Amino acid sequence: MSDQITDRRAKLDLLRALGVDPYGSRFAGRVLNAHIRAAAEKLDLPPGQVRDAANARFRAAGRIVLYRDIGSLIFMTVRDWTGDLQYGLSKKMLLEGIERAEAPTERPGEEKDRSHLPDSLSSHLSGEVQWKVAKSLDLGDILGVEGQLGRTKTGELTLWADRLTLLSKALRPPPEKWHGLTDLEARYRRRYVDLFSSPDSQRVFLLRARIIEYLREVLGRRGFIEVETPMLQPIYGGAAARPFTTHHNTLDLDLYLRISPELYLKRCLVGGLERVYELGRCFRNEGISPRHNPEFTMLELYQAYADYHDMMEITEELIAGAARDVIGSPRVAVGGTELDFTTPWPRRRYADLFAEHVGFPLTEIPAARRRAAELGIAERGLDDAVVVNLLFEHYVEPHLVSPTFVLDYPAALCPLTKRCPDDPSLALRFELYINRMEIANAYSELNDPDVQRVTLSRKLRGEEDQTMAVRDDDFVEALEYGMPPAGGLGIGIDRLVMLLTGSPSIRDVLLFPLQRPQA
Repeated sequence: MSDQITDRRAKLDLLRALGVDPYGSRFAGRVLNAHIRAAAEKLDLPPGQVRDAANARFRAAGRIVLYRDIGSLIFMTVRDWTGDLQYGLSKKMLLEGIERAEAPTERPGEEKDRSHLPDSLSSHLSGEVQWKVAKSLDLGDILGVEGQLGRTKTGELTLWADRLTLLSKALRPPPEKWHGLTDLEARYRRRYVDLFSSPDSQRVFLLRARIIEYLREVLGRRGFIEVETPMLQPIYGGAAARPFTTHHNTLDLDLYLRISPELYLKRCLVGGLERVYELGRCFRNEGISPRHNPEFTMLELYQAYADYHDMMEITEELIAGAARDVIGSPRVAVGGTELDFTTPWPRRRYADLFAEHVGFPLTEIPAARRRAAELGIAERGLDDAVVVNLLFEHYVEPHLVSPTFVLDYPAALCPLTKRCPDDPSLALRFELYINRMEIANAYSELNDPDVQRVTLSRKLRGEEDQTMAVRDDDFVEALEYGMPPAGGLGIGIDRLVMLLTGSPSIRDVLLFPLQRPQA
């Protein structure tokens, strides 16, 4: 590695001695590789020929991932974020030049023409110097060219360059053979290398962006507006989690990174914003695992005059629609499992699933405590609902592979949720499970301020939850002004992207996941 870097730095010095700027400048009129390939389909490009016409002339740029020097010819595979394209460099072309047509402007995939501004190719170097530049290129260098499309004798689409410019000299070599970083820890620490060396990794993040865009489009069509609520909160709430603490010096005030935007979004409902959502970061001071990262992205939405049945419909539209319209199929392979997102999804009651897989009703608390003890759970210090839920997680969740709505949770677990009218021990809440993992959580929202004041004052023993340490009286006061009946929904975006892209770990769908510092 050290020898390669030394060699690349020597080339850097040589380029500067030739009067070449190794870090270029703007490169106008560039067309993406995918659009060049699409344009080539409409052109008559016989093998072994170059098409000398204006509609076959392009500017392109990208990173060199393959370099073959065969004397007076150089072939390179150059990658941009739409794929790869072969560039051909001929010493004769660069030294003698060919008659150059003016490239048309405003073609699909091309940047807007700004030819009046300085450009890397507007004052290009002599053909002799350009050839020396070509001979000094390395894998990983970023190159811009202008030339004519053609095909090699074997039929490979090739952009034959008669002008080139170095846009960025890479001083460190890329991973061997461009298969990407094989060490997972290195992939997460040096995501920038993982992205440019692994098309599969880059594809995940391009799909992530499209999934999020799709969710926004669907909610927009449904009349929702996107809002922004505080990430720094004086009182944290809306979820069972431990917060990160920080301090505001001027106000001499402890603040918390939000664990959820829920209570502020409900304040929006009180204020008359009837359909709101927020898509943003939340923070929970908890462990790291293939399904957990302390910093994660959450979609939360609230609709006035709705309930958790409406939230089920929205959830199906968002997730099944993303599978169909973004991924391209309602069936997605995750590991060795094929998930079918075709709707409607089953609705199963929490109590029924518990009895089916645990073997007795959830109301049999003595039996539940005995079973928990058999599993090694220190149940004596836990509230009944917590014991029951730990058994649910152990026995039931492993069976929830296909998309399944689990309905009507024990009310003690749900301080922000309306109770079932015919059984106050149950809450009008669902969780969506897919591939044994919770993906979404929804309520018929509690809007009775007196009940809310009581439920926010209770703390379950055994819950890793500090949200009840300080009751949010301002939120309860907001409810006293009147909040309409509403349905609320939260979807974990990172877990959703994991499922839709078939990624095994949450760190595979986070650009820069939290890592332990290197020694």
